[in-house]
Amino acid sequence: MKVLVVGGGGREHALVWKISQSPRVERIFCAPGNAGIAQHAACVGIKAEDVAGLLDFARREGIDLTVVGPEAPLSAGIVDAFEAAGLRIFGPRQAAARLEASKVFAKELMLKYGVPTAEAAIFDAPADAIRYVRARGGPCVVKAEGLAAGKGVVVADDPAAAEAAIRHIMEEKAFGAAGERVLVEERLAGEEASVLAFTDGETVLPLLPAQDHKPVFDGDKGPNTGGMGAYAPAPAVTPALLKQIETEILLPVVRGLRAEGIVYKGVLYAGLMLTTAGPRVLEFNVRFGDPEAQPLLYLLRSDLVAVMEAVLAGKLGEVKLDWHPGAAVCVVLAAAGYPGSYRKGDVIEGLEDVPPDAMVFHAGTAVVDGKLVTAGGRVLGVTARGPDVRAAIARAYAAVAKIKFAGMHYRRDIGQKALART
Repeated sequence: MKVLVVGGGGREHALVWKISQSPRVERIFCAPGNAGIAQHAACVGIKAEDVAGLLDFARREGIDLTVVGPEAPLSAGIVDAFEAAGLRIFGPRQAAARLEASKVFAKELMLKYGVPTAEAAIFDAPADAIRYVRARGGPCVVKAEGLAAGKGVVVADDPAAAEAAIRHIMEEKAFGAAGERVLVEERLAGEEASVLAFTDGETVLPLLPAQDHKPVFDGDKGPNTGGMGAYAPAPAVTPALLKQIETEILLPVVRGLRAEGIVYKGVLYAGLMLTTAGPRVLEFNVRFGDPEAQPLLYLLRSDLVAVMEAVLAGKLGEVKLDWHPGAAVCVVLAAAGYPGSYRKGDVIEGLEDVPPDAMVFHAGTAVVDGKLVTAGGRVLGVTARGPDVRAAIARAYAAVAKIKFAGMHYRRDIGQKALART
């Protein structure tokens, strides 16, 4: 079969790499892809948001299965368009993708169907939001309502910081239309975790629990990024807690959507805070997380294409996931300036020296004049497996030590929370 993967980041490299291992797959295309993806797939010069262009390409090439990586084309209705043309595509339809595209929609759905989440107030005008945080006092979380590439959330320590965040989002239009409304939420305390699950609209099949590292600096300091690294499995989510998350969060959301006339097929990602009162939803994503996809897919032994086909056929209940033993860790190498304005075009060196027990997933790379160069904020995701998380961390950072480019920076504490627990 022919497969088209939509997107061009580290998540998509991991998807292409994993899909390439399926015995059913003869050829893979990726749009637009990147320099690393080009090692496994034919890269096509079509942007991920160009639904019409992607649909035309899929028809022309006789694509048997399209797999959507990023959130933007899902929110734009790519699944609806492909299905209307009779083409198989993995991912939720536009109505279901609102779960990520609109934090207000997600919050209202959770409240309606009893899914545990943070208390929140919603504002259309910055003056109203500012009055609220001043009257409320204390710490809070300010969120842009729409898609903001993982950067539209500000954890504010006091009302002044919250007010600055509101002005940045709503008045300065830092995230464009995504910031026309904001949510001001209570600030939950605990450890964060990511639980992803396949679902066909009836059955929910969780993957191993993972943990992302959003802030740019060690010790969870500095502004939020799209993710500076991740590992799996996360020991903070015990088997009993994972079952609780499935029954109290994932299943109620899928069933709630169905009650609203929305059948959710694809990957459902729950970003959680593990509080003393139990898990609480911070956010939902409607696709594989990035960088969580890298360690998760590196650990997955099952044929990913077979799982996706079971989702589309409504037969997920017949699937059992098979995993490599141990743990996997992904360390993101970022460009100078990221998560702010970042530099492009710096030559990347040392990839040929990376040990064979690590995998380097390309996130923001390109080939210019025959040289591999930086082309995004998050450049590479250095990923390794090990018999336990300590070994996986050591292997990942040993690989990181072989790579260099001007301005390269990365967190040196990926996975340390797991060590603290084990």
